[in-house]
Amino acid sequence: MDRPVVQGCLPKEMLENRPLPGIAPLGADDWIMVDDAYAGQMAERRARIADDRPRVMMRDPAAEDALAECLDMALAVMARRPDLGFVRDGDAVICPDGARIVMGDPLQTLARLLQEDLCILQKRGEEHVLTAAALCFPASWSLAEKFMRPLSDIHVPVQEYDADIARRVQRLFDGVRAGRPLWRFNRLWYHDPALFQPRSANDRRVAPPSGQAGYLRSERQCILRLPDSDAVLFSIHTFVVPRMNLPAGFSTDGPSVA
Repeated sequence: MDRPVVQGCLPKEMLENRPLPGIAPLGADDWIMVDDAYAGQMAERRARIADDRPRVMMRDPAAEDALAECLDMALAVMARRPDLGFVRDGDAVICPDGARIVMGDPLQTLARLLQEDLCILQKRGEEHVLTAAALCFPASWSLAEKFMRPLSDIHVPVQEYDADIARRVQRLFDGVRAGRPLWRFNRLWYHDPALFQPRSANDRRVAPPSGQAGYLRSERQCILRLPDSDAVLFSIHTFVVPRMNLPAGFSTDGPSVA
């Protein structure tokens, strides 16, 4: 069996317990993260894009301007944050793992550069709708089922996501301001450390008891306003941490919404 791609630890701020929905402010350039699993995650991500693109990448034509704006924002962050390890090389970017990614289609370029999965949501009527995504590491949901669906449908059938939280999340997407992103995280126990775990809403995952699962899967989720297109970027940085690497006495009594 291939060795699982895991992080050595979970960031300190993601070990805390917060009431749902657990939203906090984020630095303008902090939505991109590079961690110790970058090389392993990117190898799998790029393989998924090459071999399984229809399942992991979808877009509506109306999202093209937002995707181009998102790529421009990401490149600007890389230029301002040399600590991330990206280096511009003409029409390409040298990544922290040494890969040279030639820029082209914005969605594919972003997906091959960044550890984060990326979802573009645009306001249609009263709700934001998922109009484009690169989702290589789904945690028990299916991009095909959620594409072109509004926020309230995307979170079905998450048990904790009731009508009150749905209204609060929609207000967050309406109110997030350019240059002032927000973030939250979840934490879920898994037996299987695999990053690619798509699942239909009709095939609910049975969560293992926290004391029996070998891995904690946690998503660092960021919400950013794209000022020119007025779309919202929802990014997902996936952590998979072996139980043995968690602090003694660690408890997941806290955020759990996927």
